[in-house]
Amino acid sequence: MIEDQEYILQQFLSIVDEQKPDGILIAGDIYDKSIPTEEGVALFDRFLTQLHSKQLDIFMVSGNHDSSERINYGGKIMGQNGIHIVGTFQGELEKVTLQDELGEVNIYLLPFVKPAMVNRYFPGVNTYQEAVAAIMEHSEIDEHSRNVLVAHQFITSGETEPERCDSEQISVGGLDNVDTAVFEAFDYVALGHLHGAQRIGRDTIRYSGSPLKYSFSEANHTKSVTMVTLMEKGQLEITKLPLIPIRDMRQIKGPIAALTDHKFYCQANTQDYIHAILTDEEEIYDAIGKLRSVYPNIMRLDFENSKSVYQENLKLAAEMVEQKSPLELFEEFFMNQNNNPLSELQREVMLKLLNDSEGRV
Repeated sequence: MIEDQEYILQQFLSIVDEQKPDGILIAGDIYDKSIPTEEGVALFDRFLTQLHSKQLDIFMVSGNHDSSERINYGGKIMGQNGIHIVGTFQGELEKVTLQDELGEVNIYLLPFVKPAMVNRYFPGVNTYQEAVAAIMEHSEIDEHSRNVLVAHQFITSGETEPERCDSEQISVGGLDNVDTAVFEAFDYVALGHLHGAQRIGRDTIRYSGSPLKYSFSEANHTKSVTMVTLMEKGQLEITKLPLIPIRDMRQIKGPIAALTDHKFYCQANTQDYIHAILTDEEEIYDAIGKLRSVYPNIMRLDFENSKSVYQENLKLAAEMVEQKSPLELFEEFFMNQNNNPLSELQREVMLKLLNDSEGRV
């Protein structure tokens, strides 16, 4: 998706020219993997160079997908030129202070951290919550100043569960959760990690979201840039500026004849990335080929008809069977055959038989 990314980054640069901000906040997951493609690195290099030419400050932290050491490379040299990069946590929350007509604005930079990274500096840290809380407790943040934090973590609040997408990693049991309460000292918290733009707990703690859609679970997202205008302490304005991709990512559904009818597709961009769901009951020869003749960038094809529903029900039934013990299955069989449940004595007999035969109970 290099072409799509280059297009959207140029759109972002146009927004910078229009709005003339004092700084740019990039909250991690700069790349999609720790060793990015050559094309991806070259594209980001061009983008960063163009941003720097506009003579504004750039603040950037690493995300969980990034290699923190690679992101950190040359950070001190770049910092002298207004590009402030923090790829690794090295025992303290890094701060850069800007000045405007109202006084100082402190920009704090927190890259993605795991408990083990923080425990070496603050022993006793075992969870993500404890890790971020320990960093904040040892940072001596002046709550009377205007403070902004750029961070990359999974942040939650007691109000609602954040919206997550298929392409995002999820820790079992919510082990990566960090509560918004640890950010009380900040006027604004710019977050990276989740792909959907959203507030967490309060309006001033926000994920800006990814600039492009990266899975069909994001098909209904409206991608944007979040612009924050800081005024006097405690006062700010938040504006979402839309990003319009060269190709959208969307879902279409219906019989193949309807989806390939000119009357249906003439009103939309057929170059979009498509997830097609066919509802035809009969078998279709080379369905993907027929669809690709109209939608050359189709990425996924599924079927939704009586046969697919039946197969899904069989799959669910099979999964349910696998989750039950032999005794539970026999109890269901006995009930269906006799319209009465097993008596306690019958259950004990069956249990002994299963154990004697080394069955799983």
